[in-house]
Amino acid sequence: MTFADISRRTFLTGAARLGAVAFAGAGVPFMGMARAQQVVSGSGGLHRKIPASGETIPAIGLGSWITFNVGNDPVLLKNCADVMGAFFAGGGKMIDSSPMYGSSQATIGHGLAALGIARDQVFATDKVWTGDENGGAEQIAQSAKNWGISRFDLLQVHNMLDWEDQLPMLQAKKAAGELGYIGVTTSHQRRHELLSVIMQREPLDFIQVTYNPLDRAVENRILPMAQERGIAVIINRPFRGGHLTKALRGKALPGFAGDYGAQSWAQLILKYIISHPAVTCAIPATTKVDHVRENLAAAMPDKGGNAGKTDILPDILPDEKMRHAIANAIGDAL
Repeated sequence: MTFADISRRTFLTGAARLGAVAFAGAGVPFMGMARAQQVVSGSGGLHRKIPASGETIPAIGLGSWITFNVGNDPVLLKNCADVMGAFFAGGGKMIDSSPMYGSSQATIGHGLAALGIARDQVFATDKVWTGDENGGAEQIAQSAKNWGISRFDLLQVHNMLDWEDQLPMLQAKKAAGELGYIGVTTSHQRRHELLSVIMQREPLDFIQVTYNPLDRAVENRILPMAQERGIAVIINRPFRGGHLTKALRGKALPGFAGDYGAQSWAQLILKYIISHPAVTCAIPATTKVDHVRENLAAAMPDKGGNAGKTDILPDILPDEKMRHAIANAIGDAL
C-alpha cells in the first residue's frame, strides 16, 4: 500500500549540544566513536549506517510495546496517531512492533493511514513470534495487513523463539526480495549466550537487545561482537519500560547536563545509549507527543553552531569520560 506524502515541519524542541561524555562498561575497553558510521542528515538529526547495506536510519526510533496496545478506542487511537505524527515530523523513521504486542500493529496501521505517511518515510520493523515451524509466513502476512503495507524493511525472530525454523524462512524471504533485513531479538540477559551463538552462526543484519546506563551486560560481549561482524543493533527498553525515568523524576540533573544540551534525564539516557559505536537505533516507546519530541532531540544538533556541520559528534554525543559520569550520576540519583 502506498501512502500519501507528509511534509516534515521544522523540529523546534531544544536540542543536543553535548560535549565530552564517557563509557561505563564492565571493565571492557571502549571501542572508540567509529565516526565513519555516523551520518548527519539534511534535517540535522544523527543517522547511523546499517553495516549490511550502508543505508542510513535515524538514531532514535519509536517502540510500540504496551503504549500502542489500545484496541479500538478512538481517543487512544488518535493519541497514538498524534505521537506518530510528531515522530515523523521530527525526522523519525524506524517504528518497531510485534505480534506479541496486542493491537499495536493495527494501531500503527491506523496511524500511517490517518497521517497519510508515504511508505518510504517509515522503516517498518516487526517480528515473528511463533513456535509453529510453518506458522511464521502466515503471521508475517497478517502483520503486514495490520500495518497496511506489502513489505517490511526488517523482520526479527522475537526473543529467538523457534529461531532454527524461523530464521531460514526469513532468509528465504530476504533472498526473494520480500523483505529488506533480518534479525533476532531478546530483552533478557540470560539469553545472551544463545544470542552470541546465533550471531556467530547466522548471517544476521540486525540484533535487538536491552541497553541503558543500568543494564550494561551487552557491553561485555554482544556489542563488540556486533561491531566485529557488521551487525546493526537496535536498543529496546532504554528507559526500562518507563521505570527508570519515573524513578529519576524530580531528581536534579547533574551540573554538566545543561552545558551539553541534555534538558532531561530521558535525553541524557538516550545520549548515553546512542553514543556507543555499535548502536544503530534506540526505540523508546511513549504515549506523549512531548516525550517523542524530547527523545528525538537527544540526537539533534543545536540550531546555532552545529547545524550543517559534517561532524557534530563532539557536540551531541558523550565521550568515554562523560559516559562514565552519566552512569555515575544516574546511580547516585537513584
